Amino acid sequence: MREFDICVVGLGPAGRGLAHRAAGAGLRVAAVDPRPERLFPPTFSCWVDELPDWLPESAVAQRIAAPTVWTKTEHRIERAYCVLSKAGLHAALALDDATVFAQRAGRVDQHEVELADGTVISAGTVFDTRGLPTLGKRRAASAHGIFVDAATAAPMVGDGEGLLLDWRPENGAGPDEPPSFLYAVPLGDGTVIFEETSLGLRGGMPQHVLRQRTLNRLAAHGIRLRGDEPHEAAHYPLDQPPPKKGAAAAIPFGSRGGMMHPCTGYSVADSLALIDTAVTAVRQGTDPVDALWPWQARAVYWMRMRGLWGLGRLTTDQSIAMFEAFFTESERGQHALLSAHADYTALGAVLFNTVAHTWPFRWRYDLVGWTNRDRWVDYPFVPTAETDEQPV
Repeated sequence: MREFDICVVGLGPAGRGLAHRAAGAGLRVAAVDPRPERLFPPTFSCWVDELPDWLPESAVAQRIAAPTVWTKTEHRIERAYCVLSKAGLHAALALDDATVFAQRAGRVDQHEVELADGTVISAGTVFDTRGLPTLGKRRAASAHGIFVDAATAAPMVGDGEGLLLDWRPENGAGPDEPPSFLYAVPLGDGTVIFEETSLGLRGGMPQHVLRQRTLNRLAAHGIRLRGDEPHEAAHYPLDQPPPKKGAAAAIPFGSRGGMMHPCTGYSVADSLALIDTAVTAVRQGTDPVDALWPWQARAVYWMRMRGLWGLGRLTTDQSIAMFEAFFTESERGQHALLSAHADYTALGAVLFNTVAHTWPFRWRYDLVGWTNRDRWVDYPFVPTAETDEQPV
């Protein structure tokens, strides 16, 4: 008999949640991370209905009843959205019933994990939840977020409000520059994060460019900053594929295992929602990869990847037109693209309809890759030293 039923390597939200639920189900769990008690550094958000029922309310820091999207027009999305609490989520995923190894993992195999001090952990199933590999020139999500006092942020984002995608032409980018949009939500701690975001560019968009665009948007609404506000950066690949069936290796899970949404960059809620599927498969002695990734889910991933490729070659005007078309689609269609793990029929329909309703007609060729397939590849962004950051 092996020492543990499950060994989880990496204790971000996906790994910590997997270890927590597996231990709660009576499995013998080993959890490996060099800093297991560190709070999760990034800000995580999701749609409220994506969260599993077992997650307590204390994991949510802020609710937004109907967030806003700006394309050609303003759209209020009648679907509750939330920002997760770093401390609340961490505490909700307690590891009291797991054996925690506060070390870095070296060798990670199908049934064994070797730690930095030479200790070897033996487990029936090893899950690799260490996050994403190096970006390189892969298609990326890039964002620069600035944390602003709620009173200062009020002209743009009031209490209980949120901007999921703000495509208004206020970031200072010209028509011949790669597009980006603003994401801005209150965090439940008296601050609002303003985060200029780029999706789909190979290699991503530099932080200094995103920061300048964020400042430009704030200035357009009369918001001036002190200059010493905290900030955070995001820069990671969007095209991490699901694991292959039958591979004699540790099972990648979370963003490392294909649960990073290729079109949005979200992964935490989907990972948490799929944890019990993985735990049940281990308890029943079946393959977790088969349970997590039936053909319907793989079809959804394949279609979303086509959406990612389309996003990465659009201009700002084309992006606005495409999102305008998407946010006039049905609730099920929007849910299929944004959230559903395996609703392949609705996803296929909404992708087709979004392309069909994007105007002018010729822009549809860019969306599907018949023209301008390599637009923005190796785009020469202005170096940091040559930027003229506005006074704050």
